[in-house]
Amino acid sequence: MLYHFLYPLSEQFAAFNVFRYITFRAAGAVVTALLLSLWLGPGFIRWLRRLSIGQNIRDVGPDQHQVKAGTPTMGGLLILFAVIVPTLLWANLRNPYVWIAVGVTSAFGVVGFLDDFLKLERRQNQGLSTSVKLLLQIVVAVGAGIAVLSLPADYAFEPTVALPFLKRAVFNLGVLYFPFLTVVLVGSSNAVNLTDGLDGLAIGATLVAAATYAVFTYVAGNSVVAGYLQVPYVRGVGEVSVFCGALVGASLGFLWFNSHPAEVFMGDVGSLAIGGAIGTVAVLSKQEVVLLLVGGLFVLEALSVIFQVGFFKLSGGRRILRMAPLHHHFELCGWAEPKIIVRFWILAILFALVGLSTLKLR
Repeated sequence: MLYHFLYPLSEQFAAFNVFRYITFRAAGAVVTALLLSLWLGPGFIRWLRRLSIGQNIRDVGPDQHQVKAGTPTMGGLLILFAVIVPTLLWANLRNPYVWIAVGVTSAFGVVGFLDDFLKLERRQNQGLSTSVKLLLQIVVAVGAGIAVLSLPADYAFEPTVALPFLKRAVFNLGVLYFPFLTVVLVGSSNAVNLTDGLDGLAIGATLVAAATYAVFTYVAGNSVVAGYLQVPYVRGVGEVSVFCGALVGASLGFLWFNSHPAEVFMGDVGSLAIGGAIGTVAVLSKQEVVLLLVGGLFVLEALSVIFQVGFFKLSGGRRILRMAPLHHHFELCGWAEPKIIVRFWILAILFALVGLSTLKLR
């Protein structure tokens, strides 16, 4: 909105010309999202406490987590608000990629909200069934695929996939793009959900991934830079950097309250939404495969669950890890929760740096 109201004034006042620059508006979105989170956070947490919206702790989890029972949850509503409002304030709202990012993130948030609501209503850690949750996520992902492939000619979005570290390695998947996109979005959403098990762990890693994809979307949307770095050029997708900036600011703000010991948990409404958001910007910027690197921590957490469950079934009850996801394994190895969190954040940063290196190493 600010772009549409203030940039036209640049004809009379040169200072308003700064609103034409995506980098300026992305920075504005970071600051706005951060301030919104810090301002609304205390009141929002008190409101959750009054409603007795507290976290139910799984009996199968580490015993030390039982002290967290009753901590307000569904804090992801604050994250969503702090992402969407700054995006609408600072982004060019005529850009369809912005609306796709906001829409897909919100839709995944709705799925997470339903899951959280059922958990609270039943006063147990079982919300939507796994099959229903997965089906709803697939519906959202298919809707996202229809949206991006139905864009106007000016925003021609091709069903292609680029491979990192290789020059001009771009492949047209055709009709296979739909299942590919579905795997990216659903996988990203669930991977963040699995990572959300320690105070501040998931939101800190989200901050790193969002900042990294702010760079990728800006590069992909700039024809000169994209041509120089030999990455796919996607006309107009640079505007999604503003959305990524809002996600960075919202992550910083939520981390203020979610850091150990957490005053509030994000719940599935937060984890599924931000996972869907990261997957969406990866798709829009044509850097889906690089998500395996940028979101390497999320990938490790998801694979630890897959391998643990698979090995348990195939071996007749034996385990690879003491407990999955991976962060619980290290808890049972005796690592303190803050140590695990910080070390995993370091891993997230290292993964992001490797992902960024793909821009130059080809």
